[in-house]
Amino acid sequence: MSSFSKLLTRRRFLWLSALTGGTLVLGGCADESASTESGGGTTFDNAAAPGDAAADDTAADGAAAEDYTQVVADRLKAMTLEQKVAQLFMVAPEALVEDISQVTQAGEMTHEGVTRWPVGGIVYFAQNLLEPTQTTDMLANVKQLYEEDGNVAPFLGVDEEGGSVVRIADNEAFGVEDVGDASALGSGGDAAAAKQAAETLAGYLKPLGFNLDFAPVADVVDPSRSDTMGLRSFSSDPAVAADMVRAEVEGFESAGLLCCAKHFPGIGAAAGDSHDGSITIEKTVDELEEVDLVPFQAAIEAGVPLIMVGHLSLPNVIGDDTPAPLSAKVVQELLRDKLGYQGIVMTDSLSMGAIADHYNAAEAAVGALQAGCDMPLMPENFSEAYQGVLDAVAAEQLTEERIDQSVTRILTAKAKYLGL
Repeated sequence: MSSFSKLLTRRRFLWLSALTGGTLVLGGCADESASTESGGGTTFDNAAAPGDAAADDTAADGAAAEDYTQVVADRLKAMTLEQKVAQLFMVAPEALVEDISQVTQAGEMTHEGVTRWPVGGIVYFAQNLLEPTQTTDMLANVKQLYEEDGNVAPFLGVDEEGGSVVRIADNEAFGVEDVGDASALGSGGDAAAAKQAAETLAGYLKPLGFNLDFAPVADVVDPSRSDTMGLRSFSSDPAVAADMVRAEVEGFESAGLLCCAKHFPGIGAAAGDSHDGSITIEKTVDELEEVDLVPFQAAIEAGVPLIMVGHLSLPNVIGDDTPAPLSAKVVQELLRDKLGYQGIVMTDSLSMGAIADHYNAAEAAVGALQAGCDMPLMPENFSEAYQGVLDAVAAEQLTEERIDQSVTRILTAKAKYLGL
């Protein structure tokens, strides 16, 4: 297979004020729960003044290709270990506030949370997204809170695939077009339509303030086995799926929105749902190469900035039932070395049953980083996972150099897409 041989083109971003201003603070998939940031009901706390949600929409537009390796290195050098570890995590907004199960605004409680833990990203679900003005203000406020504290801008993500997995398009208050299920696009075999679907998604997500969509699905479905991926997958034909995935990545790229191909190395032939428990396929590496890896290779060749690893057990690849995000054979040997991927590797939600039933939050986060993942997504207990990574460094189970590798990838992607 061909390797991912080019670095993403980069736009210069200025951190001069942060670098010279003293101490630096850097800054779907799980079940949705329903109190609010200030307690019970649907109340808002004292929110920060909204920023301009569209201010960074053109961060990557018309940018000259520049290498900013040194400025990333300088920024990294100025960070404390605690700041770097926080940068690794992407969490739901409720993880940053205490005793709150529904956050619908970003105010003082959120500010306290992101000051304590300047996480690299926040992912939002339907319960957080009530209508356009509320959503736009909330996301603009989050960006402003990060900026006020000298943080690197966060990834602000959402699961918006279209069809059966949407957080915005199924809410009439937003009045946007649902691009439909991937299966319908795949059956038409029109890559241009897939690219247009991605551009449509970006067209309504970016104005709201999102900068990352957890799409496209790159799984090749086996209809005889999977009862969960039939609508979400483009096709049972790897070549068709690859064409559609490539087109969607190109569509997101042309619109300047980060995207994330999922669920590596492919869960389309697995029975069951990893939300509920372990899922397994018996394929060998050669069998994966023939089918499941084909769309991911297409995504890599198209420059996909993030790839999500699914909670799949692969005993004939790994040698045991270790879930893929915790296996260096999958993340490092298969994705990094064999496919040549140099971008951000994110786990699927670590609060899913396939992980949480067998590992505590610290074990899962540390295991994912040891395997080569860059961003543990939504651990079941974020504070436990965060402290667990710090403890692992202290115990020399992880090195700070390993943490630096992941933070560098994260900052590099943010440089291009967020215009830092």
